[in-house]
Amino acid sequence: MKMRQLRGLCAFALLTLAALATARPKAGPEQKCKSGPVDLVFLIDSSRSVRPHEFETMRKFMIDILDTLDIGLNATRVGVVQYSSQVRTEFSLRAHAKLDSMVKGINEIIPLAQGTMTGLAIKYVMNEAFTAEAGDRPKVPNVVVIVTDGRPQDRVTEVAAEAREKGIEIYAVGVARADMTSLRAMASPPFEDHVFLVESFDLIHQFGLQFQDKLCGMDLCLESDHGCEHICESSPGSYHCLCLPGYTLNDDGKTCAAIDLCTEGKHDCEQICVSSPGSFTCDCNKGYKLNDDKKTCSMIDYCSFGNHSCNHECVSVLNGYHCTCNEGYRLLDDGKTCHAIDLCVEGKHDCEQICISGPGVFTCDCNKGFKLNKDKKTCTNMDLCNTVEHGCEHQCVSTPGSYYCICPEGQLLQEDGKSCGTCKSANIDLVLLIDGSKSVRPQNFELVKKFVNQVVDSLDVSAHGTRVGLVQYSSRVRTEFSLNMYHTADEIKAAVMKVDYMEKGTMTGLALKHMVENSFSEAEGARPASRNIPRIGLVFTDGRSQDDITEYAKKAKEAGITMYAVGVGKAVEDELREIASEPLEKHFYYTTDFTAISTIAENLKLNVCPAAEESQGEIEVKDPCACESLVEFQQATMSSLEQLTQKLSGMTARLEQLENQLLSRK
Repeated sequence: MKMRQLRGLCAFALLTLAALATARPKAGPEQKCKSGPVDLVFLIDSSRSVRPHEFETMRKFMIDILDTLDIGLNATRVGVVQYSSQVRTEFSLRAHAKLDSMVKGINEIIPLAQGTMTGLAIKYVMNEAFTAEAGDRPKVPNVVVIVTDGRPQDRVTEVAAEAREKGIEIYAVGVARADMTSLRAMASPPFEDHVFLVESFDLIHQFGLQFQDKLCGMDLCLESDHGCEHICESSPGSYHCLCLPGYTLNDDGKTCAAIDLCTEGKHDCEQICVSSPGSFTCDCNKGYKLNDDKKTCSMIDYCSFGNHSCNHECVSVLNGYHCTCNEGYRLLDDGKTCHAIDLCVEGKHDCEQICISGPGVFTCDCNKGFKLNKDKKTCTNMDLCNTVEHGCEHQCVSTPGSYYCICPEGQLLQEDGKSCGTCKSANIDLVLLIDGSKSVRPQNFELVKKFVNQVVDSLDVSAHGTRVGLVQYSSRVRTEFSLNMYHTADEIKAAVMKVDYMEKGTMTGLALKHMVENSFSEAEGARPASRNIPRIGLVFTDGRSQDDITEYAKKAKEAGITMYAVGVGKAVEDELREIASEPLEKHFYYTTDFTAISTIAENLKLNVCPAAEESQGEIEVKDPCACESLVEFQQATMSSLEQLTQKLSGMTARLEQLENQLLSRK
């Protein structure tokens, strides 16, 4: 703003020069140039090079200019500063409100008559003359008219540039010995309007008339090629360029550039600033919406749209949403459905026996025959032998959640699991070792498998009756199935027919070792020795063993295993006798031909009852219609029904307990 006013004021200074040049009589009030409010300071050179009569001409030059101006505290204010080697204010901008007192002040000026410190004088005017204390008005153009007759004795370029940057418009009038370069360094642009050089003080008046017309009459915006990009604003004898709102004037004083408030950081948008000339609007990043204040942003709540399909909870996130589940539930792969977390199934519990699951939680319970301890996790055996009618003939032994009966030494537990007797014909653990060496040949190996199935057919196979395991050996040993793998004869026979022929050598000793150490272990289904279930091993071979059999044949018998030895073809009789239990005639069988082994299977009696061991090759056949057989069948049936009834009662009680727990949670 001050720049514009300064340029207008410069024009007014030129007008005053014009008035002096025309040498016309003093203008009357009606001839005053209405240039608008201006703060004008004359900065006059009073160095010793300015002769007395030249100084008088300069004094008259200032008075004549003042005579053309509209002087007043609310119109044009004028101050005068003279300089040589020092600077002195003759009167300030606020000193005089009327022309007469100003003229008197000018006439009273006494020249300093020293050096020419023009730079010092400009700095003085900038810091002292144009201050509020000295009468400078805000938003009123500041104009300096410098009149000098010589070269400055100090630097003027930097201080003049500083004055111009503060909005002071400078006119440089040079007389006689003045230096044009120095004048241009001091003056404001354009130089053709602000720099004047005349040969003597007497010729200053030559420039008066032409500038008086510009200052008071001509509209330079209309009558000249001003070059303003947007707006040209006239002032007396001059003009200046303006820009439309939202634009700023460039350094050339004519072109305009859009004011980008976003780039300059002059906005209060939270996220995105969208610039327009001198203004801006706010916007938001993707996933956000503009709030009502048009400045701040809030994340879009996609869950509020109501189309998320989340089973439990919807959580809005940037540019979308995701589903979460309530405590105790897990989010499925579809990202929406929640499924109850079953800690029991996942094994994330510390219940000793039974885990009852709820969504994300669990409670503990105990098996039948146990009770839950105070820690609500572990269980204590209720000792069923002392709490139920166990029916054991000799002795009841409690186990966790159950019990079993045992008999005195020399007697066997019968099929009803309670009574004791001297014979148990159909309750044994049987492991068959079959020779799969190369000498057997594939077709004969098939006959061996049929032999095994014939033996199985003669047994009462069940989980609580006879259990059967099968091991094949050659140069190595392979368990085809263990004692606890199959519980019916059909399952065992089907598994036997699927056995693959191994071929290679005959390591009978290795097979016996495997049987003793592995096959009759509880891990592979053998029942505890304390239950007195007979353990029987049957070795089938067609040749001499390629390793020693003595050690493990002996260990098998010492372990209480009743050993049967069946040899075919080139089997060595001495080895078979060493394997078989006493009496040999009841536990040792031999035939020269594989086709005859079926006969051995028919005559083989895997029976530990004394009555069944009277003769080799005899098969005890009871008449099923005999009274004794019918009574035995009836007793066995009633015993089985009684056991089944007890099991069903236990299951019913357990179901009732679970139902009560579920109802209590609801």
